Amino acid sequence: MDDSSDPRATRSRQAILSAARELLLDQGPAGVTHQRVAQQAGVGRATVYRHWPQAEQLLLDVMDLAGLPFFAEPRVPLRAWFRRRLRELADELAMPEVAAVALTLMQGAVWDEQIARQRDQFVRTLTERIAAGLALATRSGETGGETGGEGGSTTGSGTGSTPDPHDAAAMLVGPILYRTALQGGSVPDAFIDRLVDQVLP
Repeated sequence: MDDSSDPRATRSRQAILSAARELLLDQGPAGVTHQRVAQQAGVGRATVYRHWPQAEQLLLDVMDLAGLPFFAEPRVPLRAWFRRRLRELADELAMPEVAAVALTLMQGAVWDEQIARQRDQFVRTLTERIAAGLALATRSGETGGETGGEGGSTTGSGTGSTPDPHDAAAMLVGPILYRTALQGGSVPDAFIDRLVDQVLP
């Protein structure tokens, strides 16, 4: 039933989104559950389920509004910053509800244009943030060369240069997504170190 014209439904929906955004910013993606959002919004859990039957879709919607929490505000030394951000990402993706969001993005984007747009925006945001980090590392002298341009990536092995940001994003995020969401495994620190070594040799 379409309740978009019901003022009470509109208010509850806005309260839920506001509560979910607060939880996302305070606790990260794993904090956005039906139960926690209902408590934070002061509504019944059934109300949250009515608007968002799937928790992952609620998280997608609130992340779309609040912004992607990963890889924001790069810092030097970039190697340590990458390690911390990848550790956070791996820990979040190890939680079933967050892994479900990643899988929803991959699967839903094939059939749903809105989810495809969300996926594309997330990918752009991650790539831009990683590019900003690589540029900062280059300016600070942490890397020995320049990042590759669009369509012309450099691998960096033995050359002192760093990869194209699109390649770097895939090299950093892709293996962690595969290990957690697809293999259902944990990500040891040594695995993260190897990923960072590929991008910043």
